[in-house]
Amino acid sequence: MADSHRLVPVAVVTTVTQTHRPGVRGSAAAAIEARSLYRFFRAGEEETLALRGVSLSVMPGEFVAIVGPSGSGKSTLLACLAGLDDPDGGSVLVEGFRMSHQPEPARARLRARRIGVLTQSGNLFDHLTVEANLAVAQGLGGRSSRASRMELLGSVGLAERAGALPSRLSGGEATRAGLAVALANEPAVVLADEPTGELDSATEATVLELLCGAAGRGVAVLVASHSPAVASAADRVMRLWDGQIG
Repeated sequence: MADSHRLVPVAVVTTVTQTHRPGVRGSAAAAIEARSLYRFFRAGEEETLALRGVSLSVMPGEFVAIVGPSGSGKSTLLACLAGLDDPDGGSVLVEGFRMSHQPEPARARLRARRIGVLTQSGNLFDHLTVEANLAVAQGLGGRSSRASRMELLGSVGLAERAGALPSRLSGGEATRAGLAVALANEPAVVLADEPTGELDSATEATVLELLCGAAGRGVAVLVASHSPAVASAADRVMRLWDGQIG
């Protein structure tokens, strides 16, 4: 079983294409690209193939949704794309720079400068204010500008909540604050894992409008979600099933 992940054929990518917004650029270079990713996990004698030859690319200014049932590999895929996990096979490139199979410090630097990550559980430090969370993110990316932080918070409707702790935010406010943190360093790519999973439909629509706005400014946006609203908002929908896209 140890070599079985190398025998699975690379999945053929099929997508459902949506109408593109004017902000989608026709650049020939992908903002993020995965080439034949494999990831497996062992527990005793058991081996689980979480990703089976997944290949994909997202262009600058494109909003792509990845849909699939729980356990299909969506979170594992996003973790590998973000450099939070390393695939057992294949490679990840971010604006042409290799993310996979690099030392963790190198992956962290590339992630801080070029990728924004947003998860359902949030990406805020509980003991820091909203603005302080942005300051930490900017510091990791080599930036520091209160004016840019306040402008960013204003763009997500949270300028008046800059001094609030995460525990004092509503669910929608916390998601918008997390998105602001993800955008703090003007990343090339935003990766979001179920960002609207616990939001009501009106708040979800607001968050999707912000994600679409980021794509309109040239950011490559990739969202893993069960939500039909996310799929409807995307330019492309990719379906993941048992670790394969198809």
